[in-house]
Amino acid sequence: MDELSHCVAQAPATGTPLLDRHQIAVVIPALNEALRIREVVEAALAHCPRVIVVDDGSDDGTAERIADLPITLLRHLSRRGKGASLRDGFAEALRQGVRGVITMDGDGQHSAEDIPRLLDAANRYPGHIVIGARLRKRERQPLHRRLANAFGDWGIAWGTGYRIADTQSGQRFYPAEVCALREVPGEHFVFEAQILISAARALGVRCVSVPIESRYGPPGQQDRFRPSHFKPLHDLGRITSHVVAQVLRHGNLLQVYRDIRANPPLIDDRDGEFVLAPAPQLDAEAP
Repeated sequence: MDELSHCVAQAPATGTPLLDRHQIAVVIPALNEALRIREVVEAALAHCPRVIVVDDGSDDGTAERIADLPITLLRHLSRRGKGASLRDGFAEALRQGVRGVITMDGDGQHSAEDIPRLLDAANRYPGHIVIGARLRKRERQPLHRRLANAFGDWGIAWGTGYRIADTQSGQRFYPAEVCALREVPGEHFVFEAQILISAARALGVRCVSVPIESRYGPPGQQDRFRPSHFKPLHDLGRITSHVVAQVLRHGNLLQVYRDIRANPPLIDDRDGEFVLAPAPQLDAEAP
């Protein structure tokens, strides 16, 4: 299983009130997502009443497709990149008083049915970033994407000091304190890598990964999803150069290497298909 193993999360302070769907927001950055955006937003609304869509200068009618839905719609007049969209979505969510944010892409590759599972993991591991890791049905994921993701996971571990399953997934839960981080460097897809590093270094926040399904168009049905905005060679090059600069600036490479070796990915799989990490014991009861 790609050498995935588990480690035990350090138990948080007890008595933390559990999250429910009314205390979070779903933030969806969108760039030319007219093909699937309405069904994505409607599916998210079925699990969370607070949905924020950030239209990043789309010119295909994305915003018009969802203008009548009960959501918060933010619009960039020109394209500013995914990092800017997430920053603006986080700021709006915090303004609305949420305790956490779940992010989803607007192209339909993330299933809203996984929102309760991410929220459940967030309650089992308070204070963690929760990543929807594309571990299920991985054979559907193109080989070049799997290789790129594995390379990205290895590289980002040098920034965080611990390993993470699927650092490239855009379906995540962020605690409010992570959303509130200021001066997180990096634009476009680099931002999603850097926020994991910044959260680890500035706040001591770790990630727990929840297995989700890899959703890709089957052979002969390539129009099921629009072509990904993520270009493995180009964007991984950006991410790699950014992370390398961060690691060199941070220094102490031998200790970082030891930390990485000592901290395998934390996997939370209630279904038992993958390695299950023991959850911290909490005093609070589920709402």
